[in-house]
Amino acid sequence: MSNKESFTPEEWTKILVGPMLAGMAVSAADPSELWGLIKEGSASSSAMAAAKSDAGSNELVKAVIADFETQEGRSTVRNALRKRFAGAKPADVVQGSLEILREISTVLATKAPGDTPAFKAWLNDISRKVSEASPEGGIGGAQVSNAEKATLAEISKALGTTT
Repeated sequence: MSNKESFTPEEWTKILVGPMLAGMAVSAADPSELWGLIKEGSASSSAMAAAKSDAGSNELVKAVIADFETQEGRSTVRNALRKRFAGAKPADVVQGSLEILREISTVLATKAPGDTPAFKAWLNDISRKVSEASPEGGIGGAQVSNAEKATLAEISKALGTTT
């Protein structure tokens, strides 16, 4: 089973920001109004909380959540995201997130092959939950916009989970 010690600090930072990027990519693909952004952010947090309370969660997922719950872990995520996305436009956030998700996929395949499928499934689940959190265009809008659907497909491709 893999944990923080299985990776270099740089690799661990990428893995640690993975759950945030899975949600951010979808949110940035079709930015919502304030209420929609709040609901999408809440969906990402709820997905992490659900994985924490799930006794069957993958050990690597649990290690990421445990680190994210520390002040140091949150600071690492915040600093990495600021460094990567300061001043970025939504399209840049989508592309940058996909790039890092591809890197995460490569690191996982090399250093944590046994944990890789469950971790990637978790990231895909987060992105799906974020996409379904708020209808686009307000009341009566599509639950998942075409831009979000395309981004979900790109996330799956970046993670190597497309069939």
